[in-house]
Amino acid sequence: MKKDTISSNALLSTLKKKKVMELTAIKKVLRTRSTMTVFRKLKQSSYLTSYSHRGKYYTLKDIAQFNEKGLWFYNLIRFSRYGTLVETTKVFINISEIGYSARELEDELDINVQETLLRLYKDGEIYREKMSGVYVYMSAEPAIRKGQLLLRRKIDSIPADGLSIDVLSHELKAAIVLFFSILDERQRRLYAGLESFKLGYGGDSKIANLLGLDGHTVAKGRQELFSQGFESKSIRKKGSGRKLLEKKDRK
Repeated sequence: MKKDTISSNALLSTLKKKKVMELTAIKKVLRTRSTMTVFRKLKQSSYLTSYSHRGKYYTLKDIAQFNEKGLWFYNLIRFSRYGTLVETTKVFINISEIGYSARELEDELDINVQETLLRLYKDGEIYREKMSGVYVYMSAEPAIRKGQLLLRRKIDSIPADGLSIDVLSHELKAAIVLFFSILDERQRRLYAGLESFKLGYGGDSKIANLLGLDGHTVAKGRQELFSQGFESKSIRKKGSGRKLLEKKDRK
């Protein structure tokens, strides 16, 4: 077996055991002082650089156990399927429904992002707008940004005590508003009535504020939902769907 192949196998074996390694440790395994040699070997195995610790740590993509957001936290070391902190920040901002403030993004990535956001903004890679006294960073793509701005403004207009929960996260508020938007008029009224009932006293006004409805509409939905004469409307029209097969007479 060639020496080059042996060193590559040794690196893979060591990385699988340790999961994460620094550059100096990798050089020792490969028995080289050349940084170029290290990266040549790592490229053969599809590697990742940590977005924390200034890219000091390395792992392999098939070692990382990413969560649903594409992040992997190994002890205090942070990795992203999107690569560097700059790339990860861009992706998170572009796929967000409402953009991110620096603090919100730091909560997601568990790392300071102020310098990265400022750099991306100055380079025209992202957009920012001051909202409620805080800069919110959004996509540089006009079509994406328009949707982010509209939804963010709607959510920011909701009072902090709008649901008598200490403070709803922007993400949860966004999910509620988005779900509400896909319902028809009657479903919206009934859904609002149900949420109001769950909140109890003062629920009509709180849900009205959250969903942008008139308080009387919420009250009507609540009364309709819990009235004895309430009947659910069938989703399918009568006669639709697969026709029943007629039983054939046995001969």
